[in-house]
Amino acid sequence: MSEKKSVCESKVFEELYTEHSQSLYNFAFYKSGNVAQSEDLVQEAFIKMWNNCAKIIFDKAKSFLFTVVNNLFLNQVAHQKVVLKYSLKKGKESTNESPEFLMEEKEFMDKLQQAIADLKEGQREVFLLNRIDKKTYKEIAEMLSISVKAVEKRMHLALKQLREKVGNV
Repeated sequence: MSEKKSVCESKVFEELYTEHSQSLYNFAFYKSGNVAQSEDLVQEAFIKMWNNCAKIIFDKAKSFLFTVVNNLFLNQVAHQKVVLKYSLKKGKESTNESPEFLMEEKEFMDKLQQAIADLKEGQREVFLLNRIDKKTYKEIAEMLSISVKAVEKRMHLALKQLREKVGNV
């Protein structure tokens, strides 16, 4: 059935968009740490897929999209180091927590965010895709076009580095 689906059909294209846009956005955000840049990368990937729809096999569309987002990102950053930017939530006006607890919590979150930002790009991607997006190692391997063993190795190294910098949580 999927061999007969054409990416050029608007209904099929919409189905692909609905199914993959959020994962693509998250993937781009984990790479860039920038909301606007992530949205642009996803939009450009779908435009590129639409413009080349006749050349794209339906079963390969997801892989195509992730490859395009990855390549577009790499073209944008060239040799710049990527640092994730987290927007801190504004504190509630009244809380039951003590000021000491709130200060310790903020210090811990800052330390954790810095430790995640300091991970190598591949390790950070794998860690966030697994822990935040709840992707399996197999799904991550497919998205990044690497082996499951490579995903396991990156996750191991990421966790090891986080434990060293932040401690066991």
